[in-house]
Amino acid sequence: MKHYPPRSSQPRTPTVTIPPFHAVPLRHRADGWTPVRQAEFIGHLAATRSVAAAARAVSMARETAYRLRERPGAQGFVAAWDVALARRQSPAGRARLDAALDAARAALKADRKVTIPQLEWRVETGIWQVMLRRGCYVGVVRKPDESALLALISRTNRAEAAL
Repeated sequence: MKHYPPRSSQPRTPTVTIPPFHAVPLRHRADGWTPVRQAEFIGHLAATRSVAAAARAVSMARETAYRLRERPGAQGFVAAWDVALARRQSPAGRARLDAALDAARAALKADRKVTIPQLEWRVETGIWQVMLRRGCYVGVVRKPDESALLALISRTNRAEAAL
């Protein structure tokens, strides 16, 4: 006969899922902030809630993580960072979480002001989704960014038709 542990009478607090985001556009360096390293940093940040520990886990420095946060095109990365550190217990924490989730949704949309090189970067690197299970970092998944691809095709077709 199987014996199962008794269920806890305390309700489980739901964990926050990290929204998908675009990697910060950077020049390619093997020892730098690659898109995979950026996504893994967000995963470790959600699990440890420490910027220094998360940066150490991906073999980077805490200072460079803060510099990456300040770079142009880092809106999705910043929103994912803010969601990873958000506290849901207080009303102010919930308000910050809602604001970060709204910013993450806005960062995923292809804006009219996004340039063709930025769209090419988004198509090349895709969208990164951090996988968490019970608050522990499991891994990252790269998904293709179809909306950026369609926007890029549309812009190149319009440019060719204008010639």
